[in-house]
Amino acid sequence: MPRRHLSKLGVTVPPRPPRGHDARDLAYPRPMLRRNGWTSLNGRWEFAIDVDGVLRSPGQVRFDRVIEVPFSPETARSGIGDNGLYKACWYRRSFEVPELGPDERLILHFGAVDYEATVWVDGTVAARHEGGYTPFSADVTRYLHPGTTHEIVVLADDDPHDLAKPRGKQDWQLQPHSIWYPRTTGIWQTVWLERVRSSHITSLRWTPFLATWEIALDAQVSCGPNERLWLLVRLHVDDLLLAEDRYAVVHEEVHRRIALSDPGIDDFRNELLWSPAKPTLIDVELELVDAQGNVRDAVHSYTALRSFSCDGGRFILNGRPYPLRLVLDQGYWPDSGMTAPDGAALRRDVELIKAMGFNGARKHQKVEDPRYLYWADRLGLLVWGEMPSAYRFTHRSIERLTRQWIEVLRRDISHPCVIAWVPFNESWGVPNLPDNKPERHYVEALYHLTKTIDPHRPVVGNDGWESLATDILGIHDYEAVPERLERRYATPELLPRILKHERPGGRALVIEGRALTELPVVLSEFGGIAVAPEVATHGSAAGTATWGYSSTSDSRELGFRYRRLLECVRSLELLAGFCYTQFTDTYQEANGLLRADRTPKVPLAEIAAATTGTPQAHEAPPVAFTGVALTERGGAP
Repeated sequence: MPRRHLSKLGVTVPPRPPRGHDARDLAYPRPMLRRNGWTSLNGRWEFAIDVDGVLRSPGQVRFDRVIEVPFSPETARSGIGDNGLYKACWYRRSFEVPELGPDERLILHFGAVDYEATVWVDGTVAARHEGGYTPFSADVTRYLHPGTTHEIVVLADDDPHDLAKPRGKQDWQLQPHSIWYPRTTGIWQTVWLERVRSSHITSLRWTPFLATWEIALDAQVSCGPNERLWLLVRLHVDDLLLAEDRYAVVHEEVHRRIALSDPGIDDFRNELLWSPAKPTLIDVELELVDAQGNVRDAVHSYTALRSFSCDGGRFILNGRPYPLRLVLDQGYWPDSGMTAPDGAALRRDVELIKAMGFNGARKHQKVEDPRYLYWADRLGLLVWGEMPSAYRFTHRSIERLTRQWIEVLRRDISHPCVIAWVPFNESWGVPNLPDNKPERHYVEALYHLTKTIDPHRPVVGNDGWESLATDILGIHDYEAVPERLERRYATPELLPRILKHERPGGRALVIEGRALTELPVVLSEFGGIAVAPEVATHGSAAGTATWGYSSTSDSRELGFRYRRLLECVRSLELLAGFCYTQFTDTYQEANGLLRADRTPKVPLAEIAAATTGTPQAHEAPPVAFTGVALTERGGAP
């Protein structure tokens, strides 16, 4: 609640302490559960490529290069820049840690390693993990040899030809083709160390209940079997204290609903709600305290009061219809691939999307760095969370994707910005969906599994077409002529005919016998207009042609066509929202509103005016032109 309202409630407002976001906000790898003490292991590691993936132990490896972690070896920023086909790579580095006290533990964290990771600490296997997009950690205390200097070795197995693993947009061919991009092998998110006490908080989950003005807390705690502990929880917005409670830890868990005082008056209630226009976050301080009053652990977190649902063919935010204006974001950078160049780049992407008039992003075929979600939470940007696809339907692909999807949900479920989950895209990994009952059961099963883990958000079972279990009917339609889109999707009365007869992408929109006419309809991919003469990025493979769903001759024409297309889409009464393809050029796919280096093809204010339908957009923040100049090349994509 803003300070100007606090005085009206009779609250004494002390001077505000200095605020702002320093380098720790940009770098901290796990924003939903923050401790003051952590050590980044990013930087120079010894490195080796094992082309055939035959080496199995550190002693067999000849480390002959140096890599900059956390950038994958395919990228220029890593210092390696090898885009070849190799099955494994190895990492090694030493680190120092002061002698641990008898009640201290050392936790080693990996943000993401693609695809199967084996970790040795001082010569002993300390962790194994499968999945290229989700974090893992290990208590390595017992593996440390005496002394202050220790060694980590990481093996990353990542068969480039394996189509049964969740790989997203990573190409299986030597050169990127069509809409697939260079591979990402090995470590591509932060590696870090954390010292904790033996009793400490291991996980947090926040669930808002707007109707009852409550926030649910689910906390997991590591502690001894007979240890008596309490969790102290303090919630506040700026200077306004919302709740301060103490809960006993029972069976290493705390499950409580925290009832907040309802302000009653809409003006005050609305100030406490989270939305893109007013992204009010509730800061949380937690302390784990023993029977003697000693603090065993202290962490910082945050949550928000907001609700998402679908009703009457519309998306509902905080109880009111809310049109979605999303942009599709692949989450790649020219020199660093799937890894942001730095923490500031993640914040800048959120700012740029908002500056273009969008209120949300669909993170496409990628589980993004948690720091992106942190800035979306803090700055106010809706996010669709999507699972990177596998491309084969096998028993192994089912097990892999299901297990890793659960990890994705657990990691991101507390972020206020996440408004929907998308386990499948365009029937990728389930290629025979209309005719194959096991594939249909699979999509239905993951839809219901997602709803079981998170019953409070919409789930898009299979986005694009062939929908059968979903809360939102997502349609991908790259029709380039606005008048045709207008005739196709003009009014809700047309929906039964659309579902029966239209075939964008050559696929039926729904599986036969499934009536989805009461659901919100979102044009969840459209546009895709490329500027033909421009190279997609300087990181594209030599000789790779630019690619787009349609093309223009120059940026001026792009601006005109974008404005005309958005005028049409915004006028379509049938639609509850849209998602334009795409945010930036990505390698050879040159259909971004921005170039790969984030320089705009069309002025940001002009894009924003077309996106929102306002005659004049708010002044956009300045763009930092950090990328290299793009060369030009003739020929249409």
